[in-house]
Amino acid sequence: GAITYPPQPPAVKPLINQLLHQTKLSSQFYALRHGQSLANVKKIISSDPQVSTVKHGLSELGKEQARLAGRSFASDYCKRDGPTGSISALRGVAIFSSDFTRARERSIFADELAKSKIPLYNDDIILETRLRERFFGDLNGGPDTRYRDVWNIDLKDADHTEFHVESANSVLHRTTKLVLELDEILERQQSAQSKGSAKTEDSCWKCILVAHGDVLQILQTGFLRHPDASRHRNLEHLETASIRELILHE
Repeated sequence: GAITYPPQPPAVKPLINQLLHQTKLSSQFYALRHGQSLANVKKIISSDPQVSTVKHGLSELGKEQARLAGRSFASDYCKRDGPTGSISALRGVAIFSSDFTRARERSIFADELAKSKIPLYNDDIILETRLRERFFGDLNGGPDTRYRDVWNIDLKDADHTEFHVESANSVLHRTTKLVLELDEILERQQSAQSKGSAKTEDSCWKCILVAHGDVLQILQTGFLRHPDASRHRNLEHLETASIRELILHE
């Protein structure tokens, strides 16, 4: 065939994982999956924002799970500053949550932190649409056994949109980009508040991202510096109401 001159450089693939080349983060990040939801009880897929922002909140068990998770996190948080339970040397907790009803009800979790007088960033849980559940397209409202059909294709092609689902790589891009933005925001505030203060290493924010199963499984691949999200189901499953520290892989 005809040769084009000058030769064109190969197309540069867009960076999917925004944490791939990040050397460090100023805040400590945690993934918190919502407690058992009414959709979990019904064993259905609930990923349509028009439905999930108004329906399928937490079950009674889910609310209790949120309460226990908050109590456990608050206990671990305070232990870091010695046996007296003082939190004077710690910055506080920033909570960003999906606006889906089942995640939004994590105020129960925050209430447990308030009982321990742990400072809450902006004195509130901040809703963030980029933490919404992955959209499962044609499978929405159907049995949750169909998740596996999507995950099997993810492993071969993380860009696929079979069944009109949101691709795994789309979730990876939006969530890792969010982490970078939040880290920058929290670092700016931390720097501003630290001027003239004795607070140093322990004064970074603990940033909790309240979201959903697929979103948080995929986000973990970002912290592990995977170039794409194809292996998200190979990671340890994050159960409902579980919290896991997200550590940037070296």
